[in-house]
Amino acid sequence: MRVGTALFFAFGMAGGTRAQDVEQAQRAAQEQQAKKKLDAVRVEIKALAAQRNATTGERGDAAHTLREKEVALAAVARDVHALDGKLAEQQARFDQLNADRARLEIALKSQREALAALLRSAYALGHNEELKLLLQQDDVAAIARVLAYHRYFQRAQVGQIDKLRGDLKQLADVQDSIVVATRELTSTRDARNAESGRLDTERSERAQLVAAIDAKLKDQGARIAALGKDETALTQLLEQLRDVFADIPKQLAGEAPFASARGKLAWPLKGKVVTAFGAADESGRRSSGVLLAAKVGAAVHAIAHGRVVFADWMRGYGLLIIVDHGDGYLSLYGCNETLLKDVGDWVDAGETIATSGASGGQKTPGLYFELRAKGQPVDPRGWLR
Repeated sequence: MRVGTALFFAFGMAGGTRAQDVEQAQRAAQEQQAKKKLDAVRVEIKALAAQRNATTGERGDAAHTLREKEVALAAVARDVHALDGKLAEQQARFDQLNADRARLEIALKSQREALAALLRSAYALGHNEELKLLLQQDDVAAIARVLAYHRYFQRAQVGQIDKLRGDLKQLADVQDSIVVATRELTSTRDARNAESGRLDTERSERAQLVAAIDAKLKDQGARIAALGKDETALTQLLEQLRDVFADIPKQLAGEAPFASARGKLAWPLKGKVVTAFGAADESGRRSSGVLLAAKVGAAVHAIAHGRVVFADWMRGYGLLIIVDHGDGYLSLYGCNETLLKDVGDWVDAGETIATSGASGGQKTPGLYFELRAKGQPVDPRGWLR
């Protein structure tokens, strides 16, 4: 019975291991298949955006020139954002190393004091005290007691010395790490300063381009015709993007339905409402979203969990990112200076997905925000807290 039971458990464990291996292999195959589909979708959407830019008459006109400049500006701004993140990580590591050094120096001071106290105690017992006691042989108990004291002090001295050596070695390693971290921090700061200079140049050139376009298109109607929002093109784009990721397995699950968060969603950024939903925009038409005032480079946050289905430049909307929240709900973030997420990326509520700007021909920086349900624009004020 024991042999049979052992064989049963052995086969059971082996079967369980094989099942786990098969499950892991299936999961790996699914992930690989999902990655291939995602790559194909990204290529398809990039081609779709390129085709739209070509077929909307933007080649050789003001919008095409503006797009080229704003895409170049976005690339530099994204590099600066990445360097800022790297700089923050290196600064945090540098600060931690300095904190470790301070802690070790305090510990070393305490150990030196403890070791000095042990040495003074050993000295107080007298020189060659063990030999004197052995020669006297008057009091065996006293001899044993003093010898025990000596052994204690010796062990304590050796322990303190070993700990001191270990902490000294650790301190030396920390000092070396601080030197390396300082060098890396300086290098990243230099790179960031250089990129910041490039960013200022790109922003200046973009402002000059917008001024030149305004000078050429003196009539407001001509400017709107050249750079204004093409809501028809946006509607068509949303139709083409519908359920684009439906056959790609979800990587993050367990999120509550988007509709359940109504009235509780955070705003994409803090800023005064310049143009409210339904109010007349610069073209005189009712706005399908809200325009929020913002400084250039302010962080733009996703209002809820979802997946990026579009991240490119579009006439009238500038650098536009669209997030699909499921169940037919989409959030749109336009006029950005740079986009920090790509098609297919998962985002969480509050995650930074872009930085605000004035792309798309805007004269002042801000964020254009839309919320759509089943393709139709809805007033976001009823959804945002």
